[in-house]
Amino acid sequence: MALTNTNVDGNVGTITLNNPEKRNALSDALVHEVVEGLRDFSARRLRAVILRAMPGVKVWSAGHDVGELPEGRRDPLGWDDPLRHLIREIEDFPAPVIAMIEGTVWGGASETVFACDLIVASPEATFAVTPAKLGVPYNVTGMLTFLNAANIRIVKELLFTAKPMTAARAERAGAINYVVPAAELESFTYGLANDIALLAPLSIAVMKEQLRVLSGAHPVSPRGFERVQGLRRTVYDSFDYGEGISAFREKRKPVFRGE
Repeated sequence: MALTNTNVDGNVGTITLNNPEKRNALSDALVHEVVEGLRDFSARRLRAVILRAMPGVKVWSAGHDVGELPEGRRDPLGWDDPLRHLIREIEDFPAPVIAMIEGTVWGGASETVFACDLIVASPEATFAVTPAKLGVPYNVTGMLTFLNAANIRIVKELLFTAKPMTAARAERAGAINYVVPAAELESFTYGLANDIALLAPLSIAVMKEQLRVLSGAHPVSPRGFERVQGLRRTVYDSFDYGEGISAFREKRKPVFRGE
């Protein structure tokens, strides 16, 4: 059974997350379908893409499928993690990808949304970045996605508190583009996509790639990178990492020891 739906109307494509039983968790299977949808749209030279969930959802996406994370002593968010593939596909897609958000967005799904080129949300939408609830060490490229989406104080608040941020506050912080009443969300977002589709696609594709290259131009010395990787290994080799994953699977509150 498909976990996503795809649709094309003129030069605008839509990918709809549709796995309500798992709250649209970013499992390997669901991510694979989204990636295949983006590749198909790229081959068809579509000029804008909308990434959305089904209308009226309470949870846009629950983020990582925690059941697929390793239990310990292995990097949980390595290069081949499904989320990393998805982020790269969104960033490399040669036309704007617009996230249309209603409901709550958790964990790695927040990174997915912030990796999109434009974000339109209903007032009820919230964004929570939750690695600290699981004891998971976020990776370097993921951190860069957040830093490119908002200033460092907002990023620190999201990461350190794991508390949901409202769409209104995210818009004021410059992390999302528009907050639109739920009744107008679809018409507004598709209107935005169709406006983009009328413009010069090659010009937009080149400017998007320029911005991708420039936003990633944060030099890190080999020593600095090794330091970060070493710190991350400290976390995923820890008691707390295993406790966070176990607690999530057992549907209980974790008891972290800081070791």
